[in-house]
Amino acid sequence: MFGLLVRFTCKDETAAAGFDDLVARTGEQIRANESGTVIYAVHRVDGRPLERVFYELYRDKEAFEEHESKDYVRVFLSERDRYLSGTEVDRLDFVSGKGVDVEY
Repeated sequence: MFGLLVRFTCKDETAAAGFDDLVARTGEQIRANESGTVIYAVHRVDGRPLERVFYELYRDKEAFEEHESKDYVRVFLSERDRYLSGTEVDRLDFVSGKGVDVEY
């Protein structure tokens, strides 16, 4: 398993709405096309309306690399910065959890 925890901060409320739209369009493609993406969850942060947190869990590093190679992900990566004032990324090594099949 390979994971990411990403915190995005949007520039303002208008940018947050545009970012959410970009995220929704990208998420549809991820759900339809990526069997190696185990979890791709996006959250708004309570009390901080400009922040979004992504939790991404992939079957393995190869599944993550496949995800990154997709055209719709490249569009997301190229368009996201117009909406953002900050990005923080943590790479995660899976230890244990509930609801995650680790027998890949």
